[in-house]
Amino acid sequence: MKTYKKLEKMFVSRGFEDFKLIEPGRIVVAQWVRMKCVYGCASYGKSACCPPDVPSVPECRQFFDEYRAAAIFHFEKKVKNPKDRRPWGARINASLLKLEREVFLSGYPKAFLLFMDSCHLCGDCALARAECKQPKSARPAPEALAVDVFSTARRFGYPIEVLPDYSRAMNRYAFLLIE
Repeated sequence: MKTYKKLEKMFVSRGFEDFKLIEPGRIVVAQWVRMKCVYGCASYGKSACCPPDVPSVPECRQFFDEYRAAAIFHFEKKVKNPKDRRPWGARINASLLKLEREVFLSGYPKAFLLFMDSCHLCGDCALARAECKQPKSARPAPEALAVDVFSTARRFGYPIEVLPDYSRAMNRYAFLLIE
């Protein structure tokens, strides 16, 4: 993979220091992730950036295959109250969205962000993509595009595990597809 020193400096200057440049073909896309959305997520069908308002799993794999470079960003946070996760995620997602725009304006027209958490740009999410209040800014989480975040994070040497409660720090991941 070619070097992206300018982008790496941009990431660090924006406060995103824990990242790795990766080949998007190494992002693990799996049907089981979509099944967990359909049969295990209380938000299924209630978010404009989640299933069923996203491409099929094969289309997601094809999407990633169209890229040659991406960045995986790692975020670690311990929260005392589970409700604190949402505003933290919203702040990170908003900052990442600004970074995506900067990368785009730097000459990477294919720049596309996958938020580290659900979109959370609006207080109440639209139930369908056609009703989204911020369609230019809304982005899916990796899981919405069938990314097996557990396998992918581990593949690149990052920590991740299922946490039974909020007594330990969470490890969350965002992806910025570059070119």
